[in-house]
Amino acid sequence: MRQLESYFPKLRLVARGEVIKFTGAPEDVASFEEKLDLLLRHIRKFNVLTAPQLERIVLDDSPSILKSLSEGDEVIVHGVNGHVIKARTANQQRMVNAVGANDLTFAMGPAGTGKTYTAVALAVRSLKNKEVRRLVLTRPAVEAGESLGFLPGDMKEKLDPYMQPLYDALRDMIPAERLVQYLENGTIEIAPLAFMRGRTLDRAFVILDEAQNTTVSQMKMFLTRMGPSSKFIVTGDPSQTDLPPRAASGLPHALRLLGGMKGIGHIELDGRDVVRHPLVRKIIAAYDAEGQKSMAARTAREANQEPSKN
Repeated sequence: MRQLESYFPKLRLVARGEVIKFTGAPEDVASFEEKLDLLLRHIRKFNVLTAPQLERIVLDDSPSILKSLSEGDEVIVHGVNGHVIKARTANQQRMVNAVGANDLTFAMGPAGTGKTYTAVALAVRSLKNKEVRRLVLTRPAVEAGESLGFLPGDMKEKLDPYMQPLYDALRDMIPAERLVQYLENGTIEIAPLAFMRGRTLDRAFVILDEAQNTTVSQMKMFLTRMGPSSKFIVTGDPSQTDLPPRAASGLPHALRLLGGMKGIGHIELDGRDVVRHPLVRKIIAAYDAEGQKSMAARTAREANQEPSKN
């Protein structure tokens, strides 16, 4: 209620149990009623309303908000023990709609916005509905300050930690015995990106996760694996690249090169879509602000730098 009051300072809002009373100028009352209706529709559709979601609905006047609350299948897939998995924010619903309308979809956003989880849920749904024969989930095996050579075990044991988020999502959606069976018979394949070279992936639902850690040549290699009846999702967070300083990320290059191409969807999630602990959103905002200050300072230094003398 305090957050709502901050957005409608000219109204007097009073909550009594399940009743909200509000008084003010007719135009302010009309605006509040419209937003309150959208909030209630969001709760009925997604069964959750976080502070970031409330902010997005109240402050976003675009028709896409209403469209996202009116369209799309509420439940993506029923997971283990009857767990219902569905879009929890308007942008996640846009991602679901984009994947349904396109054979290749890029889903960008910071940590915690549900990119990977939503992508895996869509892949599992396609497998359960027999729309595809197999799932291929891949990530670039890029070290974040730790070398593969220092990890114990054989190649699979060295690579598994990089694939753990994909395993975690699958365990929520597929019973343990069935998941083991799928992994053993190749119905579900989880592999590092390097293992994709030279293959054609047809009648498969393919997810490239952590795509910001691909090089330009790796991204081209991955995208050209598409078979005639495949569905591809590329997820990534451009702000968290673990590539060496001089290595160019293939993700922004692909977005620039393929932007606007028919059959390719592009969804942007942001801090308001974070569905982890509320602190995650604040952490992301702090890092973004610090990055913007650093970029502004670097730009100022370059602008003030005198031309070098020959």
